[in-house]
Amino acid sequence: MNATIPEPGPHYEALLQLLRTSESIWNASRVFLDRWDLSPSQFNILNVLRDHPEGTTQIELSRKLIMHRSNVTGMIDRLEQRRLVVRRDNPDDRRAYRIVLTKDAHKLLDEVLPAYYGAAEAVFAAFSQKRSRELAEELATLEKNVARFTESLPH
Repeated sequence: MNATIPEPGPHYEALLQLLRTSESIWNASRVFLDRWDLSPSQFNILNVLRDHPEGTTQIELSRKLIMHRSNVTGMIDRLEQRRLVVRRDNPDDRRAYRIVLTKDAHKLLDEVLPAYYGAAEAVFAAFSQKRSRELAEELATLEKNVARFTESLPH
């Protein structure tokens, strides 16, 4: 007996468009950040650390970036080789380090961020400030829905 597969609706089309858009943004970020010899993931690490002057653990970074710990470790290694981050002892847990930005990283971010913010303005030029805030709220709601859905799946 053949089960009838339902036709995809607008929610599925929105999901596909969101995935395409995400891929386009990632590729554009990769090309944009290449002039500073940064990958989007490395930039994301630096950006997260910028908001944590006291540093953060690799586990905390992997959670914030939704990235496997082993991937974060490799990126931290490369950023450390470039003298953009340092590993410091963690007084709360001697088995873990706190990752902290260096002066060189702050200097690099001071150069990258204005250009990055300008690029965001250019990409969203067709959107009003109000619409951009609404879109951010809608995407945050979607993110929460995805998290709830994922939690309901059998492990």
